[in-house]
Amino acid sequence: MPNLDKLTEILTKNGFTVHRFATATEAAAYIDAHIDGKTVGFGGSVTLQDMGLYDLLSAHNTVHWHWGALRRPDTQEKAAAAQVYLTSVNGLAETGEIINIDGHGNRVAATICGHEEVWFIVGVNKIAPDLAKALWRARNIAGPKNAQRLGKKTPCAAKGDRCYDCDSPERICRVISTHLRKPTSIPTAHVVLIEEEIGY
Repeated sequence: MPNLDKLTEILTKNGFTVHRFATATEAAAYIDAHIDGKTVGFGGSVTLQDMGLYDLLSAHNTVHWHWGALRRPDTQEKAAAAQVYLTSVNGLAETGEIINIDGHGNRVAATICGHEEVWFIVGVNKIAPDLAKALWRARNIAGPKNAQRLGKKTPCAAKGDRCYDCDSPERICRVISTHLRKPTSIPTAHVVLIEEEIGY
């Protein structure tokens, strides 16, 4: 188990508002209680899906998610313009860096600017000892699993073992973001640490 006390201290020093929960169910209840009457954008995320956050938040917010039940052609644009944005991460270093990899770029862009609040939701399985290992995890664990989930014709999807830094037109690893500190354009950026494995 990573040292969550130390990680909380580092993330807080870096400008993030940190919340810790023993279970994903407790985390989901907290998020549901604290986001109310807002427009909410969701990034593509197995973590958010597994937590049932779309159904919870849709009951009392306007939620835009391209995986959601009310998907429209402009869903990603509306998500980008929402007051609040939720996503998971592909890797979180115990030294405080947050790593995300994206294909279209909409998810990583939304964590950098344009929202009143951003929420990064992180299962303990996403945490790595340092920046290099967090990046390795994002490319070699999260990337292949997401490519397989999406049915992509890429070497990582076919073999499921690692990143091949391929030139496939279906490659989903095209943009990498590293948050060293909370972006100044985001008034509040939350990191939710969950002491369970959830998502990729």
